[in-house]
Amino acid sequence: MRSGLVSDERTLKDLAGLLGRLHRAPVQPWAPRRPFYEQVASLGRRCPPSGLDRIGPALAAITDASPTALVWCHGDLHGDNVVLARPRAVRHLVDFTDAAAGPRESDVAQTLVMTDALSPLLARTVTDAYPLALDHRLLSAWAVFHTTRSWAYSSPGDDRVLWERRLDDLSRRTPYLFRTHRPERTHR
Repeated sequence: MRSGLVSDERTLKDLAGLLGRLHRAPVQPWAPRRPFYEQVASLGRRCPPSGLDRIGPALAAITDASPTALVWCHGDLHGDNVVLARPRAVRHLVDFTDAAAGPRESDVAQTLVMTDALSPLLARTVTDAYPLALDHRLLSAWAVFHTTRSWAYSSPGDDRVLWERRLDDLSRRTPYLFRTHRPERTHR
């Protein structure tokens, strides 16, 4: 992708296909997992309480979701974690340091966040090419969570501003996953 040999659209479709192949791999009962409460606790150490409160509805959507079969999640899939092998340009996933069993929506959302494919058009490019069924409300909730985590771990300055902008965009597109504070009314 960086070399210009593969278009952005082709890259997103390829990533979706690679995720689908990975997500079809059998998960053994003893497979490592990242419980959601541990992920929230980790985020809570980096994020002010107001940040977690702001995404409370997204956190609730994730915790209230019906349990689904776990899949192998890559945890950090983006263009730099795919290697093209010549002569047939076969795509291979690399960098499995964040791999664990989890819900497929979490992994697809992480890919949307890491590839900046959060706009409806780009997200649809990924989800249309992804071969398994997705719960789109849950996918959106995970996108909010992963974007908040990226914001919390970003460096002050331009990087932080970029993630704040992405969170604001998500809050406009999916307001039901954010809590907005309203000024308290006082009666006279």
